[in-house]
Amino acid sequence: MEELLKALKAEAEARIKSADALNALQEARVKYLGKKGEVTALLKGLGKLSPEERPRMGALVNTVRGELEGLISDVQASLEAKVMDAKLKAEKVDITLPGRVTRKGHVHPLTAVNDQIEQFFMKMGYTVAEGPEIESDHFNFECLNLPADHPARDMQDSFYITNSVLLRTHTSPVQARTLQSQEPNSPVRMIAPGKVYRWDYDATHSPVFHQVEGLVVDKGITFADLKGTLEIFLRHMFGEETKVRFRTSFFPFTEPSAEVDISCCMCGGEGCRVCSHTGWLEILGCGMVHPRVLEMNGYDPNEVQGFAFGMGVERIAMLLYGIGDLRLFYENDMRFLKQF
Repeated sequence: MEELLKALKAEAEARIKSADALNALQEARVKYLGKKGEVTALLKGLGKLSPEERPRMGALVNTVRGELEGLISDVQASLEAKVMDAKLKAEKVDITLPGRVTRKGHVHPLTAVNDQIEQFFMKMGYTVAEGPEIESDHFNFECLNLPADHPARDMQDSFYITNSVLLRTHTSPVQARTLQSQEPNSPVRMIAPGKVYRWDYDATHSPVFHQVEGLVVDKGITFADLKGTLEIFLRHMFGEETKVRFRTSFFPFTEPSAEVDISCCMCGGEGCRVCSHTGWLEILGCGMVHPRVLEMNGYDPNEVQGFAFGMGVERIAMLLYGIGDLRLFYENDMRFLKQF
């Protein structure tokens, strides 16, 4: 048995020293020192020896077992060091390379224009009001002098959810909600920015777009107040040299009503393809609040008057940045967005 132990020790040492990977070393450990390993089998076979021989051979087997365990630990430490060295070399940072620049995002052009509009009117003392995008027919139409049979409803192809609930077609419902939340005849000076929805989709229309509408109600408000406010605003947005004109128009919720044009910001009013060679660009709609709208929302038109206006944020952004297709705002093309 002693000769067998010497041969087994030599075989085990050779295999352990030749292990070039941790899994190969583990296989050697199992083969010689595992529960069914060859050295373990010798320990289990000591019972077959004579009582005189058993202690000496037991000591020899345990000595061999300890030496093999020590050798395995040394080889394992060496292999683990090699693995770590290889990992460090593979993950080594080349400090001579230039650092990676962190790419920063920026505000979307529509958000930038919307913020600019809000900031202007807030400096003039207006409050910013918001309302639900899923709106009732009552607030979206009825409270704005647009009863169910009114032909002007045909101008706003709508997304109806039920017969009485729809995606709002303008932010005017926020104006009605604001009036109804105030004490009767209380002064109001507010703007209502937000998303609106209509059944349109082409180079100048989108099913979802953004509006900013304004409302002022107080005693003694006249069309001159409306005119002065919008002229100052449009020159702030498009430059002091911008010319502004008002054309009579029709809106069910204002009377009198007007369309507002500005001198073409592309050609300075000389006439070009953008303005169809007229020198003017339509920019927004406005008017004095219809007495019927004041009455329906709890105000007395004999005591107070008001004006309202509404503009499309996309329309203003297209003119400011020279963009020819409204759909570009929503296509998430980084080449387009990086320009701003």
